[in-house]
Amino acid sequence: MALLGALLLAFLVGAHAELPGCKIRITSKALELVKQEGLRFLEQELETITIPDLRGREGQFYYNISEVKVTELQLTSSELHFQPEQELVLQISNASLGLRFRRQLVYWFLYDGGYINASAEGVSIRTALQLSRDATGRIKVSNVSCQASVSRMHAAFGGTFKKVYEFLSTFIISGMRFLLNQQICPVLYHAGTVLLNSLLDTVPVRSSVDELVGIDYSLLKDPVASDSNLDMDFRGAFFPLAEGSWSLPNRAVEPQLQEEERMVYVAFSEFFFDSAMESYFRAEALKLSLVGDKVPHDLDMLLRATYFGSIVLLSPAVIDSPLKLELRVLAPPRCTIKPSGSTVSVTASVTIALVPPDQPEVQLSSMIMDARLSAKMALRGKALRTQLDLRRFRIYSNQSALESLALIPLQAPLKTMLQIGVMPMLNERMWRGVQIPLPEGINFVREVVTNHAGFLTIGADLHFAKGLREVIEKNRPADTRDP
Repeated sequence: MALLGALLLAFLVGAHAELPGCKIRITSKALELVKQEGLRFLEQELETITIPDLRGREGQFYYNISEVKVTELQLTSSELHFQPEQELVLQISNASLGLRFRRQLVYWFLYDGGYINASAEGVSIRTALQLSRDATGRIKVSNVSCQASVSRMHAAFGGTFKKVYEFLSTFIISGMRFLLNQQICPVLYHAGTVLLNSLLDTVPVRSSVDELVGIDYSLLKDPVASDSNLDMDFRGAFFPLAEGSWSLPNRAVEPQLQEEERMVYVAFSEFFFDSAMESYFRAEALKLSLVGDKVPHDLDMLLRATYFGSIVLLSPAVIDSPLKLELRVLAPPRCTIKPSGSTVSVTASVTIALVPPDQPEVQLSSMIMDARLSAKMALRGKALRTQLDLRRFRIYSNQSALESLALIPLQAPLKTMLQIGVMPMLNERMWRGVQIPLPEGINFVREVVTNHAGFLTIGADLHFAKGLREVIEKNRPADTRDP
């Protein structure tokens, strides 16, 4: 019975788990690029290490070491890799740090002071970043574990008191090495939990696409790391801004990511695109009205000739009124993704009327339009763009079959009008694209789109358009480190 209950509970949990509309996989191919940028950032952070002054007395000699600064980081061996449960691990071995500090020595009435260069050698650092989902659905560095050690230090003392410094160097160097060991990990912890999180704060979670629609990129669960990649599941759902709490149930096929040849892969299910079209439909944006001069001249003449019998029965004041052509989508369009390509199916009403000045409009005809558009997806920078092309077009009457036959002459001109007048306006808006959940300063390059049954994947490489330091400085929070 206990086993049966456990299976039932697992089934219920799985049944109610929300499916992602968007998935992102970062592979180990990206880590070399990330490591290069990360090490530059790490070197700059280590230069901020502040070591307390070191004071002491040995016999009649009083010494003071102050203003210790890290001047450079030299790496011999470094590795960045994924690790299950730890997410991201950076290992630095046998590195060296360049140091500069001020020395002061007092012996009775004699004084010596100045600046000197030193080096910390055999520096080993191992730090692991734990990534998780916070309460708002944002990816965060939730924990940083760190181990750091300095095996030896060397300082080239000189001057009149060189022999004295060499005598005192055992105390001075061991004290500095102890203090340096204590300072490395706090700097890395602050860099991970504060500075890197300020970078992750630039990843859009719930933001507006335009004045009508927004998009929700909330993480559905904590990122999952394997030995070769990091996978993230995002809600990937659009919503009308006027109905912020509305959401479309996701019943689409869950996108799958199997490839690991490129630096990053992004997958979108049919739900991602369906939620966009349903949001615009609910925002009443899927309609178009052409009146008077906006109706192409040839189409205006053809429509007046087609409905001449109805027009001549109207009053003379109405006969020469401007013509109105209105298209209104009747139901949310639906996207279908197959290995052969992506299509969008649309059903709309087409209303033709005369619009006399200061009088109610006079309807001449109403018909139904079924259209199928081919959709070509592309990723540019970090924007997903779509280009539509009208492939199939059919108009018919919902009143009678006889009236549908009478509409056949209008089919070709209306299709031409859509291709020349409507599709360019639609594609101009679609080509602006929607942002993918990436941090500021990181873009996609060399993208390849692959269609599957129910979802599509885009493989790409990463490019740092801005350095980590530049983005972090722009978004850096108030310094929270304890001096």
